[in-house]
Amino acid sequence: MDLLSKFLSLAVAWAFEMIFGYPRAVYARIGHPVIWMGLLIGLLDRRLNWNEDAYSTRRWAGILSTAFCVLVAAASGYLVQRICLALPYGFLPLGLVASSLIASRSLADHVSDVAHGLEAGGLGAGRRAVSMIVGRNPETLDEPGVCRAAIESLAENFSDGVVAPVFWYALFGLPGIAVYKMVNTADSMIGHRTPRHEAYGWAAARLDDWLNLPPARLTALVLTAAAFVTRSMSARAAWMTVRRDAGKHRSPNAGWPEAAMAGALELKLAGPRIYGETLVEDAYMGDGRAEAGVADIRRALGLFRTACVILSGVIGLMAFYLVFARYH
Repeated sequence: MDLLSKFLSLAVAWAFEMIFGYPRAVYARIGHPVIWMGLLIGLLDRRLNWNEDAYSTRRWAGILSTAFCVLVAAASGYLVQRICLALPYGFLPLGLVASSLIASRSLADHVSDVAHGLEAGGLGAGRRAVSMIVGRNPETLDEPGVCRAAIESLAENFSDGVVAPVFWYALFGLPGIAVYKMVNTADSMIGHRTPRHEAYGWAAARLDDWLNLPPARLTALVLTAAAFVTRSMSARAAWMTVRRDAGKHRSPNAGWPEAAMAGALELKLAGPRIYGETLVEDAYMGDGRAEAGVADIRRALGLFRTACVILSGVIGLMAFYLVFARYH
C-alpha cells in the first residue's frame, strides 16, 4: 500500500471512529474484531495451557500460541487490505475496517459514564461504571479513588486504544494495526502474573510491552502539547512529571501517559492499588492532589479531546500533503 492510500484510509478511519464509534447494529450482527481475537486467544489458552505441565513447557506453549495469533492477525489484515484496495476508492472501505480497531469514541464514552454515574447515582453507580474500564476491585475505591481510576484508565487507554493503533497503522497499514490489537488483547487476557498465566502469558506480555514502547512516549508528548493549548493546564508540569515519574511505574509504558496526565491536571495518580484481593505496590505519578473529583474527570476528558484534535490535525495534514504532492 502506498503512502497516499495509507493516510487517506487512516483519515477515514479516524474521522469515522471519532464521529460514530463502532456502530451498535454492526456489533449486534457480527460482533467486534477484538471479540474474534479473544475467541482465538481463549481457545488456544484452553487447549495448550495445562496446569500439570512444567513451567518451561507452558512458556513455550505461550510463545507458539502468541506467534500463531500474530500470524493470523497479519495474514487477515493483509488479505482484507488487498481486497479493499482492489475496489474503486478502496481507501474508503479500508478506512471503515480500520476504524473498528481504534477506540477514541468508546473510551471517552466509558470515562464520561463514570462522571455521570457519580453525579446521578452516587458512589455505587460510579463504582459500577469504573469497573467497566479498570481491572482493580471497585469495592475498595472511595469517590476520589473512583475518579483517579477513571483518569488513569483514560490516560493509559489513550495510548493503548488510540495512539498505538494509529501509530502501527501509519507504519504497516491494516496488518500492523491488526497485529497490535491481537497482541494487546492477548496481554489483557493472558499476560498476568498469576499461577495459570505467568509462564504461558509471558510472550504476550513482553511483546505487548515492546509494541507499546514508542506509542506510550508519543502519547506523553501529545498530552503535553494538549496541555500547552488548554487553559488552566501546564505543559511544563506535565513534561517535568513525565521526566521524573514515568520510569518509576511498574509498567515500562503506562507511566508515560499517566505521568503526563497527572502533571497537566496537578493530581497524584497511580500508587498502591488492589486488583481482586491482591495489593499491588506502585509509585505515584505526580505530586498534586490525591482528592480527585468529578470535575477532574471532565478536565481530563477535555485534555483527551484536545489531544485527539492534535492527532486529527497531524493525520489530516499528512493526507493533504500526500494528495497535493500526487496531483501537483
